[in-house]
Amino acid sequence: MRKFLAVVKHEYRKVVLRWSFLIGTLLFPVLGAGFAFVPALIFSLKGEPTRIVIVDQAGKIGPRIRANLSPEKLAEKQAEAFKNQSFEPTVGPKDSADSLKGLSEGFVFVPFDTNGKTDEQIRSELNALAAEKEIDAYLLVPQQPDGKFEFLSRKAGDFIATGAIDDAVNDAVRAERLTAANISESTLRQINQKVEIDTKAIDEHGREKNSDALLAASFVIGLMIYISLTIYGQVILGAVVEEKETRIAEILFSSAKPFELMLGKLVGVGLAGLTQLGIWVTSLALLVGFLMLQTDIAPFLAGAPHITPLMVVYFLLFFLLGYFLFASIFALIGSMVTTVQEGGQFAFPPIMVMLIGFYFSFAVIRDPSSPLSFWVSIAPFWAPITMPVRILAETPPFWQIALSISVNVLAICGMVWLCARVYRVGMLMYGKRATLPEVWKWIRES
Repeated sequence: MRKFLAVVKHEYRKVVLRWSFLIGTLLFPVLGAGFAFVPALIFSLKGEPTRIVIVDQAGKIGPRIRANLSPEKLAEKQAEAFKNQSFEPTVGPKDSADSLKGLSEGFVFVPFDTNGKTDEQIRSELNALAAEKEIDAYLLVPQQPDGKFEFLSRKAGDFIATGAIDDAVNDAVRAERLTAANISESTLRQINQKVEIDTKAIDEHGREKNSDALLAASFVIGLMIYISLTIYGQVILGAVVEEKETRIAEILFSSAKPFELMLGKLVGVGLAGLTQLGIWVTSLALLVGFLMLQTDIAPFLAGAPHITPLMVVYFLLFFLLGYFLFASIFALIGSMVTTVQEGGQFAFPPIMVMLIGFYFSFAVIRDPSSPLSFWVSIAPFWAPITMPVRILAETPPFWQIALSISVNVLAICGMVWLCARVYRVGMLMYGKRATLPEVWKWIRES
């Protein structure tokens, strides 16, 4: 036991006292915030306005398109899009209107005389203007509303401007068709107006909770466990290969049993991962507690899922189960290969298994009580990711949680036993990668 604890202490200190551990612990929350806010920041940046020419020789659709591309009309469309989404902007009404209007001022209409010119001449002159960067795009309107519209642009990758043009053209053509059919556009808009539905979830205690907040929290938990298992599985793999390359394993085997060394390595690195995960969870709890004190966003946070201390305990417990399952696989891979590069190739299958479990968590969010949710939250290799998500979405009966823990503990015992039989022989094998028949021979004869 003393040697085992010494190995645990050594592996724990080796991971925790590294700068990479400190940087990773501090960097993950920053990256998480960036993952959430950077896309919003990118879409909020104003680019240069698109200088566009609208060629409408019939003079029917062009004025409607220009009206639909006006800053006021685009701001109205964006405000309606926000309203139809399941979340509201995090700014006040006045700030929201001003920001939407600022985002909408993206088109400048350039006049162009088409009198006496053929279609080929018009296209040739507009292409020349675009080549000289005097205009950015032009739209060719057909003689009949049901004809083919053509939009040519130097900024082909500007999907925001392209989408705005598409909406403006379709709205203009729809309005022209309504006029031809003697139907008021305002009447049709009133008929097609969507009703607002406030969607909420009901937990097992009959309490209401915000379904969007539940989805976000479940995604964060599943992603956090997936990333942690991937990182520390690779740490185990690298540590085993490093000891094998430096042949320090020969010295270690002379002072401790291979099983003690392998299990001590798994426990030490696992405690380091648990330390980092505990720091993340504590930081998140402190951040949420601080935000709850802010009166302007307290109503939003009040709809967040109700997380109890028992849920946090379950979360850490299933992280440990997943860690020992996959860490034993990575240790087995490390004892089979001779270099980190070879280990990276063989590490792909267990990473894909974890990724499948992460994808299954979305099915669990949709229906936590379905048979699929039950089985994937019990099955080894997937339960460490899916069961915490299921507990947060709708806590299952305790016997299901206990069954999941028991099944995965048995799977861990089997994997550790298998890994130990390969580890004791593979760590002393140098020069070439072990083949599958050789590994099977080690398992049978060890």
